[in-house]
Amino acid sequence: MDKYLKRNAYEKLLLWKKSEHHATLEVSGARQVGKTYIVNKFADEQYRRKIYINLLDFTGELFLERYKELRNEILHGLQCVNPVYELIKRAYPDFVDSSDTVVIIDEIQESSDIYNRIREFTRELKSDFIITGSYLGRILNKEFKYSAGDLDSLEIHTLDFEEFLKACGEETLYKELDLYGGSTEEEYQKLSELYEAYTQIGGYPAVVLRYLDSHSIEQANGELLKIIKLFTNESKRYFEDILDHEVYDNIFSGVARVLVKEKKGFEKDSFSEELQSIVVKDYSSNISKVSVNRAIDWLYSSGIIGFAGKIKDCNILDFKAKSRCYFMDIGLTSYFLKHIGCNEGDIAGIVNENFVYLDLKKRLVPPAEIALETPAFATLGQGEIDFYVKSLKTQKTYAIEVKAGKKNSKTVQMILEKEKADYVLYAKGNTHGGIKDNVHTIPIYGIGKYDF
Repeated sequence: MDKYLKRNAYEKLLLWKKSEHHATLEVSGARQVGKTYIVNKFADEQYRRKIYINLLDFTGELFLERYKELRNEILHGLQCVNPVYELIKRAYPDFVDSSDTVVIIDEIQESSDIYNRIREFTRELKSDFIITGSYLGRILNKEFKYSAGDLDSLEIHTLDFEEFLKACGEETLYKELDLYGGSTEEEYQKLSELYEAYTQIGGYPAVVLRYLDSHSIEQANGELLKIIKLFTNESKRYFEDILDHEVYDNIFSGVARVLVKEKKGFEKDSFSEELQSIVVKDYSSNISKVSVNRAIDWLYSSGIIGFAGKIKDCNILDFKAKSRCYFMDIGLTSYFLKHIGCNEGDIAGIVNENFVYLDLKKRLVPPAEIALETPAFATLGQGEIDFYVKSLKTQKTYAIEVKAGKKNSKTVQMILEKEKADYVLYAKGNTHGGIKDNVHTIPIYGIGKYDF
């Protein structure tokens, strides 16, 4: 499993530790992306002492019992100079409060009492604190007090394509790739084959491990299905309404159907309305808009889906949020498009577009490379461009068209004629790349190497 720790997240953990006035670190991300493993590995390697508390297991149960006992004693007159120190010392008598100690509290969403003490962690103790959670949407409930000023944040995702290549031992091949035709035919072919495998299985560490052990897409997808079932079952326990349960049984397939319909044109005005119409039509007429919106918010806060905006007439200031949705793991995209019976041609196009979306979303994490709150597609007249990007470094704009094959877009030609973008970028599934004037063409799998 150590091979998977050549990940950007580990480097960001190091930067957090080295920053002079860092606060408690909140590590978020979807279930099974490797948060607990990475955080514990980091703690074991970078600190002399570690305390690990999981609020979903016995360590958490005991910790919460100590909290209730101490709180009751303070309410009945106990004078306590530093309650947080006293709490940890009672639960862990060997606790040493120093900069060489880190306290990790996993599944923080299970206790509003502990979450609401976050501001006291690093304000009153010398030790470092890391909190993690897979379902942080729950902390939006009123019993949780938002502590943005007392938190540093890090979101961990599934393995991206470059991290997948590291796990496969092909990192050098990717780093040395020429995006514009300068590599060998064999190198392009090898990376194309690896990209095909990656887009079918995605980047959940357990899924990638199963694939590397078995060299079987089918077995890797079996592991992915386990993760989907785990997420669905765990999500249900946070909701009391039985109709919400029914939404979660079918929500992934509903999102996949929306992805397909997006390419054909929405009948409704928004992603949530389109998804509700699908869920009601295909599964139950009793499902309300409130239930669907609750499910959408839950999927988003749990790291399963992400949103894209819409830019009207390639005017970057005319931005509408949450106009499109994508899965946050490319394996989920492929799996559910196949599950709903989507044809191979549509699957290839949607998967490639989702792949580029995920790359652009990474570039929005501070220090951001590109503008806007989310990646965005753009319209021009009756036409549409897959993504529209403005570089924060050069202030140049890019119209990005994602293609599975060689056919070019009429909308792109219109953008060039009307000078609506400084550059056009074709990300294609069947090319070695090239440059002609302000039109750049690259292999789809090389998008992570492209410099905006």
